[in-house]
Amino acid sequence: MEDKILLAHGSGGKLSHDLVEKYFVPLLKNPLLDKLDDSAVLELSGRLAFTTDSYVVSPIFFPGGDIGKLAVCGTVNDLSMSGAAPLYLSLALVIEEGLPVADLQRVMTSIQKTAEEAGVKVVTGDTKVVNRGSADKLFINTAGIGLIPAGVDISGSKARPGDKVILSGNIGDHGIAVMSQREGLQFSSPVESDCAPLNKLVSEMLKVSSRINCLRDPTRGGLASTLNELANQSGMGIRIEEDEIPVQDAVRAACELLGYDPLYVANEGKLVAVVPEPDAKQVLATMRRNQYGARSDIIGKVVGEHPGRVVMSTHLGASRVVDMLVGELLPRIC
Repeated sequence: MEDKILLAHGSGGKLSHDLVEKYFVPLLKNPLLDKLDDSAVLELSGRLAFTTDSYVVSPIFFPGGDIGKLAVCGTVNDLSMSGAAPLYLSLALVIEEGLPVADLQRVMTSIQKTAEEAGVKVVTGDTKVVNRGSADKLFINTAGIGLIPAGVDISGSKARPGDKVILSGNIGDHGIAVMSQREGLQFSSPVESDCAPLNKLVSEMLKVSSRINCLRDPTRGGLASTLNELANQSGMGIRIEEDEIPVQDAVRAACELLGYDPLYVANEGKLVAVVPEPDAKQVLATMRRNQYGARSDIIGKVVGEHPGRVVMSTHLGASRVVDMLVGELLPRIC
C-alpha cells in the first residue's frame, strides 16, 4: 500500500479493493457491511426517518474532532431531531489524490469510534478519488435511517404559546474551534468543538415526555437561525433571555475580538427543545443528567406575539429582534 492515495485507488481495481479491505471493512465490520454487495438489505417496520448530508469542513482535523466524527454526529443528530432512534448509515468518500493514507486511517478510526458510541452501523458506502486540486483533501457524504417510536410526533411546526425553549449547553464552540485551527489562532483557554452524537440524550428525554413538540440542532447559522426556523415553521413568536444563554468565556472573547455574535456561530453537539410547560422541568432535569446536556437551561418561551420572529431580552433590559443569519459567517465549518 502506498503512503498516499493514488488515482488508482478509485479505479475499482486491485488498489480499490485493497483500500476497502484494509482500512474500511475491519474498522466498520458488521454482518450487513461484510457481504460487500452493491446495497445493504435491511429489515425494518414502523415509521422511518431518513436523512442525508455532506461534509466539506476545512481543516479536516480540528480541536475536539475531525471530518469523520463530524459526519457521523451530523447524520445521527439529524435523525434524532425527528425523535428517531438512528440505526444505519451509508458512507461515501471523495478523496483528493495525494491524501496521506495515515490521515485516511485516522478519519476512519474516528468514524468507527463515533458510530460505536452512537450505536449505529455503517452498512454501505462508496469511494471516489479525484485529481489533485479537484477537492480539498477529503469530502464525506452520509445518509442515515432511523425508527421513530410510537406516539412521538416532532416537527418545527408544532411550537405552541407557553412552550418552554430549552438549550442543551454552551453555544459557538464548534465554529470557533474550526476557525481557530484554520487561522492558527490560540486562546488562553483552548476551545474544542462540541461535536457529539445526541441520540441517547434525545432517547432519555422522550422517556420522560413523549409530548416534546420540536427538536433542532443549531448547526450552520447557529442558535439564532434555528430559532427563526422554528418561529417561521410554527407561525409563532419566540422570546429568549440573553442572560440564560451559556457561552464559555473563551468563545465570547474570540467573538468579541473577531466581530462575531455567538448566536450565529455553528454548533455540532447541541440541541434546542420546545417542550410544553408542564413537562419542561422534568425534561430539563433529565437532560442535565446526561454528559451532553449537563449545562442545559430554559432560555425562553414560545409566545403568540410577533409571529415568525425571535425577540431577545438583553441583559440591559432592552429587547432586540434576532434575525436569521444573512450571508456566510464562517465557511467550511461542516
